[in-house]
Amino acid sequence: MIKENQKLFNAINVISDALLSVVAVVASFVIVFYLLAFERNFLLIDYIKLSCIFIPVQLVTYSCMGLYESYRTATFGKELAKLVSAFFIDGLLIIAMLYIVKLFDFSRWALAIFLVLDLVFVAVKRVVMRYILRGLRRKGHNQKHVLLIGGGAAALNYLETIRAEKQLGINCVGYLADRDSLDAKWLGGFDDIIKLLDGNCYDDVVCALDMNEMRYMQSVVEACEITGTRVSVIPAMYKYMSPTSVIDMVGGIPVMNIRRIPLDNMGNAFLKRAMDIIVSLIMLILFSPVMLVCAIVIKATMGGKVIFRQQRVGYNKKIFTMYKFKSMTDSSTSDTAWSTDSDPRKTKFGAVIRKLSIDEIPQLVNVLKGDMSLVGPRPEIPFYVDAFKNEVPMYMIKHQVKPGITGLAQVNGYRGDTSIKRRIELDVQYIENWNIFLDISILFKTVFRVVNKEKLRCSELREGTQHQ
Repeated sequence: MIKENQKLFNAINVISDALLSVVAVVASFVIVFYLLAFERNFLLIDYIKLSCIFIPVQLVTYSCMGLYESYRTATFGKELAKLVSAFFIDGLLIIAMLYIVKLFDFSRWALAIFLVLDLVFVAVKRVVMRYILRGLRRKGHNQKHVLLIGGGAAALNYLETIRAEKQLGINCVGYLADRDSLDAKWLGGFDDIIKLLDGNCYDDVVCALDMNEMRYMQSVVEACEITGTRVSVIPAMYKYMSPTSVIDMVGGIPVMNIRRIPLDNMGNAFLKRAMDIIVSLIMLILFSPVMLVCAIVIKATMGGKVIFRQQRVGYNKKIFTMYKFKSMTDSSTSDTAWSTDSDPRKTKFGAVIRKLSIDEIPQLVNVLKGDMSLVGPRPEIPFYVDAFKNEVPMYMIKHQVKPGITGLAQVNGYRGDTSIKRRIELDVQYIENWNIFLDISILFKTVFRVVNKEKLRCSELREGTQHQ
């Protein structure tokens, strides 16, 4: 039944994508020549011709990128990433057809609006379809019926997950194991698999064998191949794997990399480094007056060096010197303790620049030097790295990328003396799911948090004055 449903959903997806492209074309025509009142040099029929060319290109691109496959267990973020990639590919192809081949004239504004509208319409449609399908699955419709192989912890976790997340629409009809050990229908031992597969039709066989059951793996896979049954395997080491694990081939041997890091890709690393250099240079120029004032005030009020230097652990666990404006009278001795808002060492001016994060501006020099990035996990001093690496799961993974001035943990409120465990979870999430748009989003959120925090502080000061 699931295969027939998938064919129906694919047909609905293809037809609706085509119709939405026509709607986007007409909408762009109306917006440009009626709402924006551009001089009308083109006919609507030309735009309909465009949709007739664009629709086949779009459908082929979507199909090649797997956008008409089942997204039952995939997140919308992954689907949206593929849609955006297809958007750029289709846009370039259409521009090539219109301006290089010169099939017919077309308004550039209308073309841009059409491409954006088409992406928005398709994305919204897919959100709606996901919502509808998940509602149907929760009610027991459009179920994927699976046979579970295994009776240990892996099989139990899988069973608990599909029961807790009913929107996945996965129904376990029973399981095979050497004994009855799960809260599900026990259909027999591992030796019964051929007989069971020959007499029944399952959408999928999920092989969730623990280490002590791995001797049955070969017979299970061979039985599925003999009966033509689709089989999915949950690796015995699944607890250590990330959602971004990838398979590489060494000769003819598949090798699993349990944690894919997008910044290991040279193209991604170059793009991030280019943004770091350009943005940090612009920010240093823009903030140069602020930095000059800070230097003068710090020198006049605290004396000594203006810049506070501290050893931090960076990329590949290498030690580097991180720069900050001095905000405390004896900052140079602070190597093993976090400072707090009530820290007696902090001066009044130091409290202000820390509140506004102005003390972090010199780290732009660290970015230019290549020790840091604008966005990434915050670097820690060696003392705490040694203290946390054996206590906090995945703590050292943060050193597989360059540390940042700001990061995903910081914009979610985890900075200073907050939960280390949650901070590392967000750092790992950033590392595994990096893309340039995520960096841009974090930078904007950082600015928003700083500005919003300052507005809140001013509001509190006004209220305090009124009460007095």
